[in-house]
Amino acid sequence: MITDLFPSMPAVGLIIQLIVMILIILAASELFTNALEHLGSALKISEGMTGSVFAAVGTALPETMVPLLALMAGTSNQEINEEVGVGAILGAPLMLSSLSVCLMAFSIAKKRGLAGRVTPERTGFLRDLHFFMFAFVVAATAMYIPHENHAVRAGLSMVLVLSYFVYVLLTLRASEQLVEDGHGTEADETMFLSKLGLPTNLFTISVQLALGLILLVLGAKGFINGVEGLSHILGVSALLLSLLIIPIATELPEKINSILWIRRGKDTLAFGNITGAMVFQGSLLPAIGIMLTPWQPRTEVVAGVVLTLLAAVWMRVHAGPKGLPVWALLLNGVLYASFLVITLS
Repeated sequence: MITDLFPSMPAVGLIIQLIVMILIILAASELFTNALEHLGSALKISEGMTGSVFAAVGTALPETMVPLLALMAGTSNQEINEEVGVGAILGAPLMLSSLSVCLMAFSIAKKRGLAGRVTPERTGFLRDLHFFMFAFVVAATAMYIPHENHAVRAGLSMVLVLSYFVYVLLTLRASEQLVEDGHGTEADETMFLSKLGLPTNLFTISVQLALGLILLVLGAKGFINGVEGLSHILGVSALLLSLLIIPIATELPEKINSILWIRRGKDTLAFGNITGAMVFQGSLLPAIGIMLTPWQPRTEVVAGVVLTLLAAVWMRVHAGPKGLPVWALLLNGVLYASFLVITLS
């Protein structure tokens, strides 16, 4: 560990560790997005399918691992394991729908202007939002079902799992027509491994994807460890740590990938990466939380759920035929700031 180099200054070592992990995540995101564009192009699938399913699930691996590891192989303190699990599950969609969207808009605000528009493919974008809002309402409803009522909770979990599979099927079904309409995935840059003299084919694309994913997971894991170390120095509770700090680390891949794509004018890939991850994390992960944790409506949890849904509704309201205004997306950051005020006050 980097902190071993600075035994008398643990905070300095942790900060250096965070910087190193961010650099690793940046490099991994470049590898991953570059390979993913070539994969989508080779398979002749739409940008929506590439961003909302492939990229979303792939870059969601770090934040998916955190609650699973906490609930199944965490500490000896079951209460802490459950708090970390619940916080990580609910904190991720909050981070994506509010802060991530705001940062993505901020990255293009100067170039496009506050009155400028972002134009993801509309049918796929709306499908993502609709499925997410449905799933998250179901997950929120489950909080008010007594933990002893296993049958009802199991039924709601099954609804969430089935909703995600229906979502994937509909996205796949729409892909062929979208490609014909000019929304196919296109790779604008040479694949990185090909620059080393290797051919661009499904095998080399898969190798680069695997390298990118491995680095993403390792970078996110190292970042999480560093953030946890700092949180202990600051005296942050397990639930608050999970709701606020862990999602910042685990959502870095989505944020960076989407910023890279939107700055290159690939709005559909950029938004699909975020909204597709929201669907994945708003359906499958809460299904696990409902069954393996008390899943109760604590103040911080309810605040996070309400603000997450408000962020999704806000995007849906402004998703017009000509796209979404940059200024509206910047305001999603206000919702995240509101959550900070509620939880830290």
